[in-house]
Amino acid sequence: MSRHEPVNRAAAPVRSDAATYPDTDATADSGRRGRATEAGAAVGTAAEREDALVTAVVKAVEETAAHAGSVFLRSRDSRSIVLAATCGAPPSLLGGWRLIPVNSPIPVAVAYRSGRTVHLADADETMRRYPQLAVALPYAFGSASVPVRAGQESLGALAVVWSAPSGHAGLSRARLRHLRAIANRLGADLAGLRARGGVFEYDAATVPIEVPAPTAPAVRVGLFDWQLDTGTVVADNELCAIFGLAPDAFDGRADTLASRLHPGDRVSLRAAARAAVADGRVVARRLRVRTADGYRTVELWGRVPEAPEEAVRTHLVGSVLDAGAGAAAVTAVERLRDGLFSLDPNGHVAYANHSLEVLLGTPGGELLGRCLWDVLPWLSDPIFEDRHRAAMVSQQPTVFLVRRPPDRWLVFSLHPDANGVTGRVTSSRPPHSPPDVSGTSEGSGTSTTPSSVPGPGSPAPSPPPPHAEPTRLGAIYRVLQLSSALTEAVSTVEVCDVVADQLLPAFGGQHLAIYVIDEGRLHLLFHTGYHDRFLQSLEGKPLDTPLPGAETLASGVPLFVDSRQDFTDACPACTVEGVGAWVYLPLIASNRPVGTCILGFDEIHRFTAKDQGILTALSGLIAQALERARLYDAKAALAHGLQKALLPHRLPALPGIRTTGRYLPGTSGMDIGGDWYDVIPIGNTVALVVGDVEGHNVAAAGTMGQLRSAVRAFATAGHSPGAVLAGTNRLLVDLGPELLASCCYILIEPDEDRVRAVRAGHCPPLLRRPDGSTEVLELEGGPLLGVDGTSSYPETELHLPRGSILALYTDGLVEERGTSIDLGIDDLRASLAHAHARSLDDLADRLLRKARRSPHRSDDIALLLTAYHPGQAPQAA
Repeated sequence: MSRHEPVNRAAAPVRSDAATYPDTDATADSGRRGRATEAGAAVGTAAEREDALVTAVVKAVEETAAHAGSVFLRSRDSRSIVLAATCGAPPSLLGGWRLIPVNSPIPVAVAYRSGRTVHLADADETMRRYPQLAVALPYAFGSASVPVRAGQESLGALAVVWSAPSGHAGLSRARLRHLRAIANRLGADLAGLRARGGVFEYDAATVPIEVPAPTAPAVRVGLFDWQLDTGTVVADNELCAIFGLAPDAFDGRADTLASRLHPGDRVSLRAAARAAVADGRVVARRLRVRTADGYRTVELWGRVPEAPEEAVRTHLVGSVLDAGAGAAAVTAVERLRDGLFSLDPNGHVAYANHSLEVLLGTPGGELLGRCLWDVLPWLSDPIFEDRHRAAMVSQQPTVFLVRRPPDRWLVFSLHPDANGVTGRVTSSRPPHSPPDVSGTSEGSGTSTTPSSVPGPGSPAPSPPPPHAEPTRLGAIYRVLQLSSALTEAVSTVEVCDVVADQLLPAFGGQHLAIYVIDEGRLHLLFHTGYHDRFLQSLEGKPLDTPLPGAETLASGVPLFVDSRQDFTDACPACTVEGVGAWVYLPLIASNRPVGTCILGFDEIHRFTAKDQGILTALSGLIAQALERARLYDAKAALAHGLQKALLPHRLPALPGIRTTGRYLPGTSGMDIGGDWYDVIPIGNTVALVVGDVEGHNVAAAGTMGQLRSAVRAFATAGHSPGAVLAGTNRLLVDLGPELLASCCYILIEPDEDRVRAVRAGHCPPLLRRPDGSTEVLELEGGPLLGVDGTSSYPETELHLPRGSILALYTDGLVEERGTSIDLGIDDLRASLAHAHARSLDDLADRLLRKARRSPHRSDDIALLLTAYHPGQAPQAA
């Protein structure tokens, strides 16, 4: 079937229960028919989904001239995107990317969660923007990933890969538009199928659809039905083409076809056909068909259809096989002394000539259908499997030198296309400076730099251990990905979130629990998916408790439980419902137990040696990150406690003036800041203060405490607003030349509905009037505090309408990296103007809502809101 034709799948036959189990109850019969109809509909929508996936991935490869494409769709738990279909890239080549956590920093996951196209023109751009991906796949390729969406909903992502030497321009805008259109069409098709009742669930057990890369057909097959008694032939278009006849010009006569044969083959063919009809045999003949340059050999296979004994056999049906130059090519290849072989896209040997068997010292029967690195111990170094992957991903030839024990050197050259690799093996002289092989095992091999044959004097690296299991791409990437994500996580909450986001999707798990040791007992730190009954089994238990989670800590050896029965056999007293398999990973950092990580699966899960090795390695990374995060949490709690102690615990209750304050520490890093706010009653006036000491450390917090005390002292002494900041400025200069701070000070005079305001390098306050209109108060200002001890700070006098609200804040609320602070101030002004709040506290929470949701806020925030309502009773303390 041509790869350009639509995929046709017949729906599976539905058994008629009414016929098999007669039932006189019409209602029951109707129910069975309904179930059969539903089953048929489910099969139909599944087939339509498969056709949509195949069409999309094939079109994506064709429209972009890429050599491989993949479609990933959202998993049922929305934690991952799962490989659903590929074209030109077998799933085995994708290694660890068959199931990808949605939070992974790789292009296809970024496209899925952001809804944007990720276009990487070549390997250089990939290294700059996605270094982890480049480390795991250090090959010369470019890629484009686009989201598969239905409206605003992300269903998955579509990606293509092409060969891209350095400096490649990548896809044109037109091709990127085509790619996005294909993805949008796929999203619409999937959404339509879902609306009709299609249920599409993807997880670790999903088997992706594999579509071969486009290629010209290597073999042509024509079909015929030859009526011997009349000499007529019914032939399809392919058979006409093989015989060099136009289908519409063929007259349906056997003599016309025979005229295209070598004269020596015409009589023997007729005789063989008559004998086959008479005896009911199968006829097989090689025929020479005339061409413009001579003759080409084809094979004819025919048989006589079965007929009743009294019927006369009169015709022959069969096919003509045109292998092109294939047979001649094989004969020519077998004459060569070089070893030649062909690998399919998975790396399995599809063909090997006799010379290759001699050079490798292995019979061809042992090679066919298997990978060379799995058959030959001296090719089991991971570097050789990686050379195949490099050739397939980059579509660039690669050459490397290998030593076949004991002392024979062979040069391997790989020449790829999207459908596989053609390989050539020749004998070579050893390098000028061969390695010391005195201790080399008979089952080991040595390679030089894999991308090229070594020059004179190039030393070969030490040989791998005998029969070493190759390190797979997935294993490398999982360690890189998790270690990188854990490096960025600073708190225990962040560490647990990273483990859940990366570990569960990577291995198809549904449950995760992390226990930590506190005062010699296990305490639950984090969990997702587990039942409370299971979680209670370890909570508060001492380390010598005979339970798997505690025993793995004592032994330091992970426990892998493939099934519930295995768990019951190992721990008869333990009963767990709803979980089919477990992994208990001891978390040990610096030879000290930190806790236990438990990974659970809904179904039975067989853990391969590779799975066990990866999880064991990852447990060490988790333990180190968790120990570091717990130290961070302890120090952060101490630092933020100091910060909180320096801020006012309670704002004063004032007649006609309501105030509320908020402080948010930064979310990036452990450092505390120097932001503060204060409300100071002074006789029949009230001072409002917001300030920000430069820096994010304990020294900044300490300076903040001193400045807050200084402002209070100068204010209560009756100084004017300008004099308060001037005195505070001189104090800060005396404390140290490296200390700077900003401040905004407003004195409210309720008797005259007036304010006198002054600021020192600080953000301007906001005023919301009773009618809802809100403005930025442009105050005269002086320099930052601490710059010059002689600086003065001019005052601005303003009318304060009754029923208005004043907002004082620090720059952490309005400043974002890459945008102007003026835009941030205007956004805050608009939020204050349009926020509908039941109270001043509710208004403060609404203004901070965006900031609270920001996961990477580098600066702390102080906010002070004041509602001016003279004549009202004092606010509750």
